[in-house]
Amino acid sequence: MASRLVRSHPSASLRLARKAWQLLHMDSARSVTLARDALAGALRGGDPQGEAWARLAIGYHLLYFGTPADAAQELRAAQSLCTELADCAGRILAGAGLARCLFREGRYAESLELVLPLRDEGLRVLQHEQRGVLLNTIAGSYSAQGRSEQAFAYMYQALRDSGPTHGRGFDAVLYCNLAHELLQLGDYHEALRYLDQGIARCHGLVNPRLLAVLLINRVICLTELDRAQEALLDVLRVRNLPANESGRGEMSSHFETLAIAALRAGELELGRELVERAWAAPRATVPDEHVELAIASALLAGQRSQWAEALQQLDRVLGLVGAEDADAAEGLSLRVRCQYFLLRSELQEQQCDAAAALATMRIWQQLHVARAHLASRARYQAAALQTELLRLQQKLDEQAAQRRATERARAELEAINQQLSRKIEEVQSLQEALRNQAVRDALTGLFNRRYLNESLPAAFALARRDGEPLALAVIDFDHFKDTNDRFGHTVGDTVLESFGRLLAANCRESDVACRYGGEEFCLLMPHTNAQVARRKVNALLRLWRNQTFELQGGTLAGLTFSAGIADTRQAPQSAHDLLRRADEQLLAAKHSGRGRVLVLGSSEDQAA
Repeated sequence: MASRLVRSHPSASLRLARKAWQLLHMDSARSVTLARDALAGALRGGDPQGEAWARLAIGYHLLYFGTPADAAQELRAAQSLCTELADCAGRILAGAGLARCLFREGRYAESLELVLPLRDEGLRVLQHEQRGVLLNTIAGSYSAQGRSEQAFAYMYQALRDSGPTHGRGFDAVLYCNLAHELLQLGDYHEALRYLDQGIARCHGLVNPRLLAVLLINRVICLTELDRAQEALLDVLRVRNLPANESGRGEMSSHFETLAIAALRAGELELGRELVERAWAAPRATVPDEHVELAIASALLAGQRSQWAEALQQLDRVLGLVGAEDADAAEGLSLRVRCQYFLLRSELQEQQCDAAAALATMRIWQQLHVARAHLASRARYQAAALQTELLRLQQKLDEQAAQRRATERARAELEAINQQLSRKIEEVQSLQEALRNQAVRDALTGLFNRRYLNESLPAAFALARRDGEPLALAVIDFDHFKDTNDRFGHTVGDTVLESFGRLLAANCRESDVACRYGGEEFCLLMPHTNAQVARRKVNALLRLWRNQTFELQGGTLAGLTFSAGIADTRQAPQSAHDLLRRADEQLLAAKHSGRGRVLVLGSSEDQAA
């Protein structure tokens, strides 16, 4: 498909759409309002680039506040437009968004397969928060597959590109995701540090969805640290946020996570309310959410001493959890699996089934060890990346200094280039002058014999091809030697120069006038037969007779020339034959008394 041309100056719709993208994490409500206004304007004005970026911003908004299907529809349209427009940044971001849709549908391997090929081009094309969005999507896909080392690597790289200065609020997203990865590994205190940074960053943003996710992660941390009572304030804050675009969105409400915290804190009534709301809320195909809902329901039953019902709730998701790593559903985190088996062991113990409780506890222990090993590897990776961060920051500082030096050098280079451009223009002018000197007669300004020899064959061939006549006149001054002998060669040059001006002034643009040599001239006349050429040359002869030259030694007047004419219809064999026939007529004119124009095949007296 041929790409459309991108406007050199952004349209009003495109400016509005780009503003919507910049506000995506800083002010979610204003962002989507601007994006919808931009889309309406772009559709009215036939502005495909404005439409592409408006749909891109709307698609990402729906990733947070809508369903993956709704988001994918907008993102696919944006990707198609950006591909057609050769807008690499927009195309890559749309692709990352589509990968995020797959991620939210629980299709983690497909998500990584889609987004990973965009990485290298994205690192070249994208900057700041746009690059962070791409890297964060890759990190999330790795995280869902339990590959924390790679997830941390991409998250830290994303944070380097999307800091508070250039991140446009996306740095708060990365604080949240880094904390989420840490709490999955059991490093709750470090996770709390990142969460506090993200929550503090949200004070300067208008993004209740992002704040809600940060608070939910803090609830998880505090609950896992047996500090559920401290999490109750955050539980109530999140519960009271509207489940729509003005709050935390309809999807992934995490009522089940809040319910677990409330029940662990002994708040039975609040826990019951949150479990009911969790069952009623729309749910994505994310394994963690389904298993946590079963855990919350089991905890609620356990609070009522309904141990059998509690175990039934856990049995509902046993197929997702599995007993071994290979049996677990893709994307189910070790943290939730550990939480599941720990609770199952507690419930089995309450039912006095010591053997089952011990077997379940062994599964929990194996998962806990695996989680500790994963955390160890991830911490090593994180430490290595922190060192890399320091090294890269030093490199950035060096590059900044080098850039300033480069800018100074560039200014100097531009001055040199300007001088060089002037020199090139002078050289080109000289080359043009040399080309003219090669084909121009210096005295008369007419073309020279070399030019005639080069142009005559081409003109002859063109005339034969088009079936049009080409006339050639050979002109020679009469008694020019007497003029030179009587008045000197300087006067002779003046006469030649004057005739050159006369000939040039009375030629058509298509005619070619040449000084053939000495006092001899040639005139090529395309689309002209010999008879018409004769009349034209006779007119020149009359004008030349009327020329008067006032000289110190007297007056020079009544000058004449003789001319011979032939055309391609009379001499069709070759350009050389045409010149020869015209030259023969010139000699005949000389022998007939001079001051006349003879045409091949004509017996009329052509004296002017």
